[in-house]
Amino acid sequence: MAKIMEIIAKETKGKSYHTYKYSYDSIGLPSIDYDDDPNKIMKWKDSAETGSPKRPIDLKPLADQLQEIGEPPLLKYFLDGSRHVFKVDDIAYNKQVFPVVAGQIGIGCCKRENKHMHKERFYRELVLALPDKANADGWNDTAYFASKVAKINESEELKRLGLKFSAILPYSTAKAGTVDSKLDTLAVAAVQDYMVEAEKRMVAELVKDKRLGQDAYLLKDGSLEYKIMKTGREDLRTLQKIKHNYSWVIGVSKSFNPESCLDHTGKPNSNYIADLPVYHRTPVARYENREFLGDVQFGVWYIRLRDKKRTQTPFDGVVKVEKIMMDEEVETGIDSDVVDLISANIINERNPTCYGTDRRWANHLYPVFLTETYVKSKYISTEMFLHLF
Repeated sequence: MAKIMEIIAKETKGKSYHTYKYSYDSIGLPSIDYDDDPNKIMKWKDSAETGSPKRPIDLKPLADQLQEIGEPPLLKYFLDGSRHVFKVDDIAYNKQVFPVVAGQIGIGCCKRENKHMHKERFYRELVLALPDKANADGWNDTAYFASKVAKINESEELKRLGLKFSAILPYSTAKAGTVDSKLDTLAVAAVQDYMVEAEKRMVAELVKDKRLGQDAYLLKDGSLEYKIMKTGREDLRTLQKIKHNYSWVIGVSKSFNPESCLDHTGKPNSNYIADLPVYHRTPVARYENREFLGDVQFGVWYIRLRDKKRTQTPFDGVVKVEKIMMDEEVETGIDSDVVDLISANIINERNPTCYGTDRRWANHLYPVFLTETYVKSKYISTEMFLHLF
């Protein structure tokens, strides 16, 4: 049975080198990965809530009250997207050699009903990132690579395993051969962009099906700061076009760049987050970045879920919360009572913990951990996936 790279080499008139296959996750150098834009700057003086508080707000009384009266949780849906990316080959076009990257993408949404978690919907997408040189004849990229996906999916092995590839993603080779060229990075970025589009697509479906509302928020694991995209579905490329899908969506990040916060004098103010008392939230800061995010503003605040005496670093136990500001909120700010209610509900999600199962336990919300675990359980094994190539 022909392997995928044999089919690709034949269909695109390239030369496959059958090089060593590996996972990028397994060779990554130690680094700090932030869920948000690491270069962002927020100033606390730019308030994004109606009450314009200047000090941390204690939410333990409200969180306890919600539990005592048996108020149904505000957070009903939980969404997580993840990817596994692999170097599967090198391929040559016009005497130049380019990396071939493949990815498994999982996007899952779980729903909590009667204190039980259920699958709401799930996408598993298999994608391949090829250099744009693979389209040597200059056809329309969308049509050209779609035809190659169809050829791949005719593979007897894929049919036997009940698998299909969703897309071939071309990455730019304009800077190939230059000092600044990192083609592997461009290929991985193409897979990442496809995953982000799949997340947006799932949110759009939930909104269309009327799943979300003021009593049924969606919590998305990670940042909502989706950059403007040059490829993919036209209706999903910018936040400006889809922001109203996010009226009842909040983003909660387990990791963030604490150095992005400045006080009203412009000096770093990360200790404000580090010294945040347990069960308190910060005031809501206003954030925008027209170049990166377009004409969309965010309300951003931080909540401490765990006492820092019981964590390893001052930022363990703190989560960053984002809400896209709707039209009227841009003018007046997000209602402070709504911010308090969302925050109290997040505090009530802190238990049980996944201590010992995930090193990020102090920043994890258990329904998010369950959703992540579900998504990862749906991956094809690395051995089986690499064997396809």
